Amino acid sequence: MYNPRSTHAEEFIDHAEILETLDYAARNRNNRALIQDIINRAATAKGLTHREAALLLECDQPDLVEQYMDLARELKRRLYGNRIVLFAPLYLSNYCVNGCVYCPYHGKNHEIPRKKLTQDEIRAEVIALQQMGHKRLAVEAGEHPIHNPLEYILESIRTIYDTRSGHGAIRRVNVNIAATDVDSYHRLHEAGIGTYILFQETYNKANYEQLHPPGPKSNYCYHTEAMDRAQLGGCDDVGIGVLFGLTTYRYDLVGLLMHAEHLEARFGVGPHTISVPRICPADDISLDDYPNVLPDELFCRIVAVIRLAAPYTGMIISTRESQRVRERVLSLGISQISGGSRTSVGGYTTVERHDETAQFDVSDTRTLDEVVAWLLENDHIPSFCTACYREGRTGDRFMSFVKAGKIGHYCTPNGLLTLKEYLADYASPRTRELGEAMIAREIENLPDERIRALATRRINEIEHGKRDFRF
Repeated sequence: MYNPRSTHAEEFIDHAEILETLDYAARNRNNRALIQDIINRAATAKGLTHREAALLLECDQPDLVEQYMDLARELKRRLYGNRIVLFAPLYLSNYCVNGCVYCPYHGKNHEIPRKKLTQDEIRAEVIALQQMGHKRLAVEAGEHPIHNPLEYILESIRTIYDTRSGHGAIRRVNVNIAATDVDSYHRLHEAGIGTYILFQETYNKANYEQLHPPGPKSNYCYHTEAMDRAQLGGCDDVGIGVLFGLTTYRYDLVGLLMHAEHLEARFGVGPHTISVPRICPADDISLDDYPNVLPDELFCRIVAVIRLAAPYTGMIISTRESQRVRERVLSLGISQISGGSRTSVGGYTTVERHDETAQFDVSDTRTLDEVVAWLLENDHIPSFCTACYREGRTGDRFMSFVKAGKIGHYCTPNGLLTLKEYLADYASPRTRELGEAMIAREIENLPDERIRALATRRINEIEHGKRDFRF
């Protein structure tokens, strides 16, 4: 029976409740009054239930769809402003013992070269990322008890934080590694990680077990309950997601939102981020094997519905998606994107043959500077900010100031300061010109005179060599 406060995965992700929700959505898809009422309540920015979100997605009446898509754009702007946080993935190792059929790292793939970075190689990768301008990384590694033990991950995190190149410094290390126990999460928290990220891939237990043949990840309940253990271990910023197109998107959208409801009900704070990857081609992985691949229009609607259902949760999209698709979803709800990414082990320092160890094909192959310029041209503030994490504004503390509408007091000025750092240290002349114009405009839009004066002073100090100011 569905119980969002339960500690058991099959009770807070209840199969019968999901089927009833999908039936409810199908039966009411033409109920204009009900759908309009849901859209009106979404406008209050208090979120939607998984049933309400399922009905919005099922609605196929063009005027109502257009209305909730426009509302998603309005809420994104109201709650997050026009800033977009930038990060890069860093793949440490592609050794893996799992059998995930959709991932080229699966243990039975004997064609892909296996590689694990040494600490010296990690330093070189980090320097390459710093010299692009990155301040925030997402560490990735396959699950392998011998090649990728927790001690290796912890040592790698220390190496990343300790590595410096000029003004370069990685200020936040998010971690996307396999589900583990409470003590290990506590050790990750003590190591200073930012967000702990783990994708469910699919919430349909039968499909999950079919897609994850024997291996540690095959245990559906242990995997699904990982975020609870992470919270108990002190990791109060957690990131969830599904791999859309892997199985049926309706089921997975409902499961994803039920997971967010569970975290809110049990810990008082929902996920810090929700990621929306779509399955894409990779070594020995063909889209022909996945009949549920989502068309772009439907994918954009899913992004909008998630934004309405979880208005205070950050949303992430990677370079799996093309520039065109990323441009469409930025205004609908996305708050973080990767830029200049490599999805291979050692991909930032080894140009030749790096794709042989890639986890998936990159669609957006632009450099970080090109992505920054593109964001500026589209009236977004490219932000490298990590201030909340380093100032202790995590978990419910972060959510409380977002819900109070204080985004302009923190995130916008911090985004402008980190943009200024990027322009001073790494930007091309054209990007710098665009960025300086953006900063001048946005400083004038800050919410009060004191913040404007302080931000202006810090911007000038950055121009003269000082770094790492934060509100």
